[in-house]
Amino acid sequence: METFDKQLRYFIKIAEVKSLSRAADDLNCTQPALSRQLASLEAHLGCSLFVRTGRGMDLTDYGKRLLEEVRPSFATIDASIGMLQDRNEVHGALKVASVHTLSYYFVGELAKKFTGRYPGINLSVMGRSSPEVVELVESGKADLGFVYDAAVASEKIVSTPLFDDEMCLVVGPGCHVKDGVDLIRSMPKLVGFPSHYALRKMVHSSGLNPHFVAEAETVDAMLEMVASGVGSCILPQRIPDRILGQYQLRKVLIGSPRMSRRVVAIVRADRQELAVMQKLLLTAIEVAGAAGLSAHDVLRLTR
Repeated sequence: METFDKQLRYFIKIAEVKSLSRAADDLNCTQPALSRQLASLEAHLGCSLFVRTGRGMDLTDYGKRLLEEVRPSFATIDASIGMLQDRNEVHGALKVASVHTLSYYFVGELAKKFTGRYPGINLSVMGRSSPEVVELVESGKADLGFVYDAAVASEKIVSTPLFDDEMCLVVGPGCHVKDGVDLIRSMPKLVGFPSHYALRKMVHSSGLNPHFVAEAETVDAMLEMVASGVGSCILPQRIPDRILGQYQLRKVLIGSPRMSRRVVAIVRADRQELAVMQKLLLTAIEVAGAAGLSAHDVLRLTR
């Protein structure tokens, strides 16, 4: 005799396909056996759940109410079981390349969430400039990259948007510049990334006439120089205050010109689908809070 749980699952399947014969095929059982299980469930509940019509099986009012109550519960149970199976069954290694700035406010949260869900995955993260991230993904040395969209100009690369990075001015403790600063009228001395970095190119293309007095390839080195009074720097607003606090620095919102860049996830266009990479992408989208991204977009990325 089938359990009550199994009978409810049979009921959900019949309701979804609206046909006993189709449901029996999907459930890998005979139609008479499925009909007996449905009759047993209806007898147990004391009501009819379906009306048989020329089009198939239509739910009665009792059937509609039961479906509304039980289907979400079974979906939750199945999702939880699937997550636990993923944790135990997904294994492998992924190489990820990311622009340096994202390691301060995106990559860490992504790695924490992803490795917590899939402890069998070895996640290797490389911090690089935007052009280098694109090159690593193009060459296959990185499975997936996180980069600013302005750096992606290759037909070999497919990208999916994650979020927009708004820029701010980072200043030292002795600087009295206030939020809403107009950098077109008053441009301070700057510490910046080397000229081939995307954020450096953004500053040059924003209509400003910047005066870079020093360069650094890492955010930490830039912050050290700003703290030493060498100059200010332009970085994403998402840089955590706790990081700046270690150097006694603060953010100043820029009034003009507005500077922002879109962060995208990139893979090679000819890359074969990898289930593990797809899971990382979905986690990245979740962490980024990207809205409106369809399942088709995600699948397209991993092909």
